[in-house]
Amino acid sequence: VQLQASGGGLVQAGGSLRLSCAASVRTFRTYTMGWFRQAPGKEREFVSASKSNGGSTYYADSVKGRFTISRDNAKNTVYLQMNNLKPEDTAVYYCAADNRLITSSIRNDHDYDYWGQGTLVTVSS
Repeated sequence: VQLQASGGGLVQAGGSLRLSCAASVRTFRTYTMGWFRQAPGKEREFVSASKSNGGSTYYADSVKGRFTISRDNAKNTVYLQMNNLKPEDTAVYYCAADNRLITSSIRNDHDYDYWGQGTLVTVSS
């Protein structure tokens, strides 16, 4: 499985960006797709996830109400719409995939088998 993330960039606080992650896999709908981020000097943290097979979506408290995850199974792509961006959202954003995750593991980066290369989001104040 290969994941290609894109859509990062420089945006002012209060602005919006949409990240995309395209997956090279035949059974995309069976994969739970996650977004994680890592800011300079900090550990990687969970941002959002879309459970496989039409399951639920999940968000970190810090982005709830501002970020929206969605997926297009026909295009093998997951999106992260980020609105009202804040300087503290600045990070490298990674998409991840796994087809064996249980719900309790969705927020754990170590439980995802496949990772994209990351895309940098910079929010200026």
